[in-house]
Amino acid sequence: MSSPYILSLDEGTTNAKAMSIDQQGHILTKASVPVTLSHSQPGWAEQDPQAIWQAQLEAIKQCLEPLDIQQLSGIAISNQRESVLLWERASGKPLTPLVSWQCRRSVDICETIAQQPAAANIKAISGSELDPLFPASKIVWLLAHTERGYERALAGEICAGTVDAWLVWKLTGGKRFVTDYSNASRYQLFNIHQLRWDPLMLELFHIPERCLPEVVSSCGPRGVTSHVPGLPDGITIHAQLGDSHAALFGQGGFLPGIVKATYGTGSSLMTLMKPTEPPDPRVSTTIAWFDEQPYFAMEGNITHTGAAIQYMAKLLGIHDIDEFSRLAWSSPEYTGVYFIPALSGLGAPHWQPKAKGMITGLTDASSPSILARSAFESVAYQIADLFFAMQEVCGHPLAQLSVDGGPTKNQALMQFQADLLQVPLIKNNVAEVSALGAAYLAGKSLGWWPTYQDIAALEQHVEMIKPNPDASLIQAKYSEWKALIEQICL
Repeated sequence: MSSPYILSLDEGTTNAKAMSIDQQGHILTKASVPVTLSHSQPGWAEQDPQAIWQAQLEAIKQCLEPLDIQQLSGIAISNQRESVLLWERASGKPLTPLVSWQCRRSVDICETIAQQPAAANIKAISGSELDPLFPASKIVWLLAHTERGYERALAGEICAGTVDAWLVWKLTGGKRFVTDYSNASRYQLFNIHQLRWDPLMLELFHIPERCLPEVVSSCGPRGVTSHVPGLPDGITIHAQLGDSHAALFGQGGFLPGIVKATYGTGSSLMTLMKPTEPPDPRVSTTIAWFDEQPYFAMEGNITHTGAAIQYMAKLLGIHDIDEFSRLAWSSPEYTGVYFIPALSGLGAPHWQPKAKGMITGLTDASSPSILARSAFESVAYQIADLFFAMQEVCGHPLAQLSVDGGPTKNQALMQFQADLLQVPLIKNNVAEVSALGAAYLAGKSLGWWPTYQDIAALEQHVEMIKPNPDASLIQAKYSEWKALIEQICL
């Protein structure tokens, strides 16, 4: 006999995913369809919003094929954050590409805004440092490069929204234009303390509020499906939140003391915090989710982690990631070669948007395996930079790190990470933990798991990776890495 289930969508930078979860929290089916990220100019990164929608529909189709569609109880959404597009409100037609969170095309806009006196308030109001990562400056650029963009936005004819808003719009047949508090807190236009689009930020960036989505709770109904291929009409969307926030929730981060790192195209470290804690320029304050009240988190974002591995593999002409990994870890433990993947600047905790990537320490003995290893090590070093910065901001040691995402399948990388940090890693063996976290919130909305304790009691699939106590060589290598980073940041 079939049982009720939730369909959880996770639209990421490289894949559109779908997963079904039953009332016991068990994953029934899952599917993943790749999406393309293009780089038309140096520093630019964009995607086709219609292609993303088609990929998401295909993932939904594959996920639901073995299931009884009559038992579909609700939908949850997690999404790549900060990527933004414009579309026509009347027709739903995209007016622009989806400008990726990786894109640096608005660097000059950020530099101009930084000269204005009101820019001094950005961190205090939005929780984040002025940077092209965030949607605000991207929206400015898109409106300027769309015919009558600002005029049409002011008239309410244009929608400017992140991926979650686009998906809800498409799922509801254009009836709902909404984002949740977690995604809104990433726009750099939202007052995370007053919980509204901030007039000063809107004036500073010169963005009309009428083009922005309504902000709603992360947990609870926000519209129903309408004319979606492969889905019945009237299925309620019960949850919506950014993928890093969803991963924190999926890792049980609603309980105090849990710090999570999501390894993906880029990486995010996040932990709950009190909103009264003073802001630190190295990390952002964000709304983790809104469920009857706002839950705040400290976060840092790294632009190139998994993308750094993919870049180096492409550079070496290796298309099989497993082959690339075997090559990397066959290299000697110490080579003196470092890859700093500032391919579109450096994110947290350094915030150097104009930094350039480099490979240093090459000799005539350097080999492809050494270069491959340097890519994997760069991931661990960047995570360590941020982990130790967050530890300083917290004012106490962080006892462990919960990890998730595709690269965590690489055992050698995870052991290197644990040895570098000298704390145990709690590895979630569900790769799609963002989809799982969104599903948990949808289940809470449906009454399946009324409390966070009910969610915490669901079966978890985790393993612990303990650090080797003798890590003197790794620590010496990390000191060399930090010296190189300091040179870049001068």
